[in-house]
Order: sequence, then structure tokens, then C-alpha cells
Amino acid sequence: MSTLQYLADGFYIAMQWHNLLYAFIGVLIGTAVGVLPGIGPMSGVALLMPVTASLTSGMNAEQAAASALILLAGVYYGAMYGGSTTSILLNTPGESSSVVTTLDGYQMAKQGRAGAALSIAAIGSFVAGVFALVALVFLAQPLSDLALEFGPAEYFSLMLLGLCAVSGLGGKSMTKALIMTVFGLLLATIGIDNVSGVARFTYDIPYLYQGLEFLTIAVGLFALGEVFKTILENDNSSKQLIKVGRILPSAKDLKQSAAPIARGSILGFFVGLLPGAGATLASFFSYILEKKWSKNPERFGKGAIEGVAGPESSNNAASGGAMIPLLTLGIPGSGTTAILMGALLMYNVQPGPLLFTDHPQVAWGLIASMFIGNLMLLALNMPLVKVFAKIIETPPHFLIPSIIAISVFGVYAVQITTFDLVLLVFCGLLGYFLSSNDFPLAPLVLGLVLGPMIENNMRRALTTSNGDFTIFLTKPLSLIFLGCAALWLIIPLILKGRGKEVVINEEA
Repeated sequence: MSTLQYLADGFYIAMQWHNLLYAFIGVLIGTAVGVLPGIGPMSGVALLMPVTASLTSGMNAEQAAASALILLAGVYYGAMYGGSTTSILLNTPGESSSVVTTLDGYQMAKQGRAGAALSIAAIGSFVAGVFALVALVFLAQPLSDLALEFGPAEYFSLMLLGLCAVSGLGGKSMTKALIMTVFGLLLATIGIDNVSGVARFTYDIPYLYQGLEFLTIAVGLFALGEVFKTILENDNSSKQLIKVGRILPSAKDLKQSAAPIARGSILGFFVGLLPGAGATLASFFSYILEKKWSKNPERFGKGAIEGVAGPESSNNAASGGAMIPLLTLGIPGSGTTAILMGALLMYNVQPGPLLFTDHPQVAWGLIASMFIGNLMLLALNMPLVKVFAKIIETPPHFLIPSIIAISVFGVYAVQITTFDLVLLVFCGLLGYFLSSNDFPLAPLVLGLVLGPMIENNMRRALTTSNGDFTIFLTKPLSLIFLGCAALWLIIPLILKGRGKEVVINEEA
């Protein structure tokens, strides 16, 4: 049978009324999961996994597995959609991959362009989701073979390139961006070392043994940081009601967003393909790419719509790309896909090379349902843009307590400890202090995300080479990534030096 025939059979399964209902429930819950900070797609899928067992109790094994996966996958990519809403409206990232959206999305909302930002986020997410699924259908096998070529040395060098690239998120000062990156890496070392079992920087505090919760740091820096800014600076501009403005994007917005959506879709898909990279890294890379690509990079961080279109497209495309190693190799590329793999095994379906042969009803039914789910999300989110956008018109004396309540609820729901709430307030004050002194927050967040991955892959690479550091230079892909990382740091310094020379010559 051809690929298209298998896909047609998948649509036959996905279009059954109960599977359509499960897809709708999944994307609806996923959108809510994305909006509420702290829950996130991983927690949402994990919470619903036991529920699917009772929902599919009367079905045969194949039908039960297909229906359960349709619902759980709906939560996964629905959360990718929903995460942008509070990032744009309240500067509160719903989940980790939406952190980058706060940089320009919130600025657009403050300028009265919240509707356009939300619409572009929904359109970009839909286009990226469809692109990733088309690529999933036709490129699953060859791309899986390519992903297997990445060893620990290549992953280490790729992550290092990501850290060097955050200099593009650093605003005016690369020095401050690198300081914040190193600060993020230092925070990532807190906790029990996975290899040696030694406690690092825990000071005998049990709460620190698991390390710092990423979402607590992100919500504190961005959401509470903005709250403290409004309160402590008595910001008059925040006291005035911010008007939503035009709901749908203008022709100019669509023109400016078209290329970033396309680039974000392609980049996000390939980053999602790599196990361990995930949607967060994809959204950061997309933002960096758009800022470097732009003829006016100074617009970024001040309400550039490309800074919303690119990252929102890339994180949705990454969720589609992450399905490839899961379904074809049985290798989960992220925490959420690991839980989806657990759901497959719960229904006695083994993901891997034989999945499409032994369980075509499950594999192709899931892929087809994701096409339908993306259409449902677009139909669900576009009419609600106006409703979401009205949030920004709420007077600050109502809005600020709401942001605090959402932040506290979301963070407490993750680990259920008061320590995290204290850490949340501390990070809020830290975020206010850093942003007030022109220290960029995004490099800190990316350093915190990439730190454990960099350390683990470096150790794995050195274990295989018996401690020989030249392994990072003898692997061709690793050498290319390290070369790009070095150029990323050196070229701006050379250009800055040449610029000073030009100024001196002109004065002379």
C-alpha cells in the first residue's frame, strides 16, 4: 500500500464520531493547559493518561490505543497553541516554549496590537502544524535515519552553538547577554548530580535536591517582574487602560509574518526531530534567526510581529517533528513524547520501526487526527481572539492580582511546595532589578534550559572517548557547530571594532 492510501485509512479512523470528539476534547483541554502557567503539555498529558483507560474501556485494543493517542496528542499540540495567549497579554509564559513570545508579543499588546499578535500566533501555529504533519507523512523514515547520526558530541556542540547564539537576544550589550547566559548555566547546576550522586549548591536544603523548577524561574522573571515594575515604579502608562485595537492582522502584518512563519515552520520541524532539543530550543533559535535576518533588528523586543510569528510557528512545528523519533524509532525526543510513549506501551503498542507495519490503525489514525485537530484549533482560537484580547483592557488594579493568582496557582501546582512560592517572589524581584538595569532575561532562561543537556552530552561524549576532548573536533558535524559558535561570537566583535575605527577616521 502507498503512503497516501495509508493516510486515507488514517482519516477514515480519525473521522469516526468518537475520535472527532476525543480530538476536540484534547485540543480544548490543551489550549487551557497552555494558557495556565505551571501545568504545561507534559503535566496535562500525564494527568489525562489514566482517564483515557476508562474512556476507551469498551473498545478493542487497536481502537482503544488509537482513540487514547488522539486525545493525548490533542492536549500536546493544543498546549503549544494556548501558551502564547498569556505570554502576549500578561507577559506570563504559559509553558517554557512560550517564553520567547513575551519579548515582542507583550510589547505589541502594550501598543494596542494584542489582537494582531494573537491572530498571527494562531495562524502561524496552524501553518506550522500542517507543514510538520505533511513532512511527518513523507519524510519520517529518512529523517529518522539522519537523526541517528547525532551522537553526544554533536548534541554538545549544537547546544553550545545555541548558547553562543543567545548573544542575538542580548539587546545592545553582548557582555551582559553572556553574563546572563553564564548565570543561567550556574543555576542549572543546582541539585543532585545525575552521574556521581553528589549534591551541588544545595546547602542541605531538601527542596534544592531536584534543582530549580524551570517554570518557577520563568514565571517569576517575566510575569512577577512586570508586576513589581508596575507597583514599584508607579508606572502611569500601566494605569491607563490599554486599548486592544484591530483584532485581525493587517495586510502589512501578514506580509511581515509570512516569511518568519515559513522559516519557523522549517526550523522548528528539524529541531523537533532531534531528541532532547524540543520546542523551547526551537522557539529560541527561531527568534535569533529572525533577528539576525531582519534589516531592522533594533525593532525586536519593541513589538516586532516577526518576533511572535517565527517562535510561535517553530514551537508548533517542533511538536510535529518530535513525533518522528517517537513513532519510527521508539525514542522520545521530549518529556511529553516520553509520556505519549508510555501511553502506547500501556495499550501494548510498541513504538519503533515496526509500528507502521504492526499497528497501522494507531499510527496513521494519530497522524490524520493531528490534521483535523489543527483545523479545530484554528476554528476554536480565531473567534476567541477578541475575547482573549479584552483581557488587556482590564484595569491594572484588577489585572495585577489576576496575574499574581495565575502565577502562584501555576507554580504551586507543579511541585506543591511553599519553597517554590518564595523562589517565585525572589525571581520576580530579581527580574525587575535585571530588566531595570538592561540585563536581558532570555539568555538566563536558555542557559537554565540547555545547561543539563550540555553537561550530560559532554560527559557521554568524554566517556566514549576515554576523556579525550578532541572527540568534539574529530566529529565533522560537531566541528561545524563549534566553528559556527566561534564565528557567532567573533564576527560581531570584529564588526564593532571596525565601526570604532570608522568613527575615529571620520573625527580625524
